[in-house]
Amino acid sequence: MEQVPNKQRAAGGLYVNLPATSANLGPGFDTLALALDLHLEVQASEAAEFSIQATGRSPEICGSLGRNLLLDVYRKTLAGKGLEAKPLALEVNNGIPLGMGCGSSAAARLAGVAMASHFGGLNLSGEDILAEATRLEGHPDNAAACWLGGFVAASWDGETLHAVSFAPPADWRALIVLPEKPLATVASRAVLPESYSRADIVANLQRVAVLTGAFASGRGSLIADAMKDRLHQPYRSEVCPLLPRLLSLAGSDGILGVSLSGAGPAVLVLVESEERVEFSKIRIMSELVESEPVEILACRLELKGGRNQDY
Repeated sequence: MEQVPNKQRAAGGLYVNLPATSANLGPGFDTLALALDLHLEVQASEAAEFSIQATGRSPEICGSLGRNLLLDVYRKTLAGKGLEAKPLALEVNNGIPLGMGCGSSAAARLAGVAMASHFGGLNLSGEDILAEATRLEGHPDNAAACWLGGFVAASWDGETLHAVSFAPPADWRALIVLPEKPLATVASRAVLPESYSRADIVANLQRVAVLTGAFASGRGSLIADAMKDRLHQPYRSEVCPLLPRLLSLAGSDGILGVSLSGAGPAVLVLVESEERVEFSKIRIMSELVESEPVEILACRLELKGGRNQDY
């Protein structure tokens, strides 16, 4: 469990450290996800009134008391048990891009449920915290990868969660290509059709199986084809214009695969090693010469998943 410096501790407090995630990974719609080493850190302690000190990315959103997903989940989780939410002093350091398809909402919901469990005396197990966050998310991929770490395959039928996590190859790296403007998941889902052909479903099932096996065995040569998708990326490309411009990079010059990161608009570019990161950035920028400005984040694949510590 990660330690918190003594000078930052307050008796009875809670510390959580949750990674970003990139879900779907092409064909694994609402099923597959990968944890990344960008983190949401929350340090919470009881106080006379609610307060937030926010640093990192989007501090004006993370530090807002009026509209804050983390606090909303904390309050609603306790209200659902008939309990009143104790005021908390929060120190939030956010490294996860918001509204980009990098799992920021899953991380916030997990942190909110963990806070409710701790300060409300619910004594939820790790499995219970994950299940409740999944219920709030409505799909299991981001929450499972955020809590468990590594490469995750998960299922959720509205009541029962099953999730399997394993460590992907240590040498592989992720580049997250971020456009200037975020995109709400609800807007990205709105462009999807109500039904699909059997051929499209079978194609995705085959690729999900191969993609999972490729991550488990380190078969990088299989990734480019296994990341192809027919269920969501062709439709989301109209609201996520970076994706069609970068898909052609998959399978060349050390770039293993390319997919939307979650519901977008960010794009995940999976690279075979640290040595190929800078060259891959150059390749990405060469494809985006006439596009809107972008930010590229280089990440390791996070193996530890969510961590929380009572102190």
